[in-house]
Amino acid sequence: MDSVLVIGAGFMGGGIAQVAAQSGYKVYLQDINPEAVAATLQQIKWSTEKLAAKGKIKDSAKAVQERIHAVNDLSIAPQCQWIIEGIYEDRQLKNDLFKDLDARCPVDTIIASNTSTIPITLLAENTGHPERIVGLHFFGPVPIMQLVEVIKGEKTSDAVFNKSVDFIKSMDKYAVKVMKEVPGFIMNRISGAAFREALSLVEQGIATVEDVDQGMHYGFNWNIGPFQIADNSGLDTYLRARKQYETLGGMNITVSYDLIEKMVAAGRLGRKVGKGFYDYTSDGQMIPFDITTLQ
Repeated sequence: MDSVLVIGAGFMGGGIAQVAAQSGYKVYLQDINPEAVAATLQQIKWSTEKLAAKGKIKDSAKAVQERIHAVNDLSIAPQCQWIIEGIYEDRQLKNDLFKDLDARCPVDTIIASNTSTIPITLLAENTGHPERIVGLHFFGPVPIMQLVEVIKGEKTSDAVFNKSVDFIKSMDKYAVKVMKEVPGFIMNRISGAAFREALSLVEQGIATVEDVDQGMHYGFNWNIGPFQIADNSGLDTYLRARKQYETLGGMNITVSYDLIEKMVAAGRLGRKVGKGFYDYTSDGQMIPFDITTLQ
């Protein structure tokens, strides 16, 4: 079975490492912050034990956990068949990382980015082998969500693209094939349009956050509404994505993000900090936040 190196032990990187290990891959998890790796390994322990107890994974929780190995640097990279980058959504950081990985790894190593905003073609420009660079945009929480966008850069080879689709399928995920690169790829363009309209309606006082979310749930069969999705993703992540889209062009974003900026400034980043469009209590309650206190 192939080895997978996941770079970045945050919410997404940890989830990617977990599902790869659940699928039988030997996984290496690296982050510049050892404390982040330790915390993520604890989260994976908790998650796999819960899933195993419910019969949701085919192996024991211990077997899955033992497939994941923490590493301090990138020296293991040349020995891995797959490298998935899940670091902070900063173009220069990713550029530097891809240049480093390209110099380290054999030409048949596939190097993927979990970016949700930065074109794969731009990341591939930093390498001598752009044909082996591909996008694998997982949706979070990764152990629960079944969707992954497989993104073909301008110079990604058909062989690498097709192999990446098969790789995603091997993890029991549905691969949405992005055949032509555009800002925001596919699913974020669609969900982003819904969120911007929802945000405009709420800012104008036409509807409440809770009613929009519940309306999309009961009327359109969404599992959760656009504001719950935003909280799960992180409102600071939404702001970074918007800035990327403005830089790249190609998306008509006319709705003001003033409310999001105010919420981020107030520390309301979403579920990861326990408060966003909703307040998340320790006993599992989700209480709508009165946004008029920020306006």
